[in-house]
Parts: sequence; C-alpha cells; structure tokens
Amino acid sequence: MAKGYPAALLGVIDGSKVPAIKADGRIYGARLRAYEAKYDLALASVKKATGDTNVVCQVPANEKPVAFLILASATMGASATIAIGTAAVPAKYKAAATFTTANVPTLVMLSSAADDDPLSAEEEIIFTVGTADLPGAGILQIWAITSGR
Repeated sequence: MAKGYPAALLGVIDGSKVPAIKADGRIYGARLRAYEAKYDLALASVKKATGDTNVVCQVPANEKPVAFLILASATMGASATIAIGTAAVPAKYKAAATFTTANVPTLVMLSSAADDDPLSAEEEIIFTVGTADLPGAGILQIWAITSGR
C-alpha cells in the first residue's frame, strides 16, 4: 500500500532527503499557547454595537493561530453575529456567525486560515460585531490558541 505524508514532514521522515531535514518546530511538535480575552458585556469598555470591534489578543511573529474557542454565559441574541479576524480582514479566522446557545464551548477556525504559514509579523486579532448589537449583560470569553516554538 502507498503511504502519504503531510507537507510538514516531506524530507523529514519520508526518506526523500538524505540526510533528513528537521521539521519546522512552529508547526510540527510545536507548543500550544492560549490567549484569553474575557468581556463583561455590562461594561462600557466592551463595544457592543453593530460594526464595533474588540481586541482579542496580539499574536507575536512566528506563531500560528490554529483555533479559537468561544464561550458565552448567555445567548448573544438571535441575530447578533461575531466575526474573528484582523482590521484588514475582519473574518480571516471566523466568518460572522450567531452564538445563540449559552455555556456551550464552540471551537472555530476557517480552513483558509488554518493552512497559512506562521505569522511573519505581530498580528492584532479582533472580533467584529455584525448584524445586530450584542446584549448588555453576560460574559463572553474567546481564547486564541496558537502554535509556536
């Protein structure tokens, strides 16, 4: 039977390069990091209106965002949406979607971003409120999970 390899392991363990090369430690065998952002929706410092943005974290260069975990203590409303990305590409990591179920952790990541290389420069990750305003009460938590050395 034929055996395939992911791109990160070509030349590393497939025997195609002698001597074998080392795998990129930011991708293969990488350490995971988590950046937690907790928003108390009752506070004025959290921007809740349609079109508003809130900072989730700043990811250093050479790290790679791999997933985002979203958890809300209350429903974010039937029509309020949240997108995760950057100022330049607001839905880079998660397209706008509603979060209508309280206390259910939701793991998200767009495949178009998941296959990107590690970041070449620091990146500020934000979430953007779309379609309708967020509620005025409750706790919204977003963890950005990254890999790196």
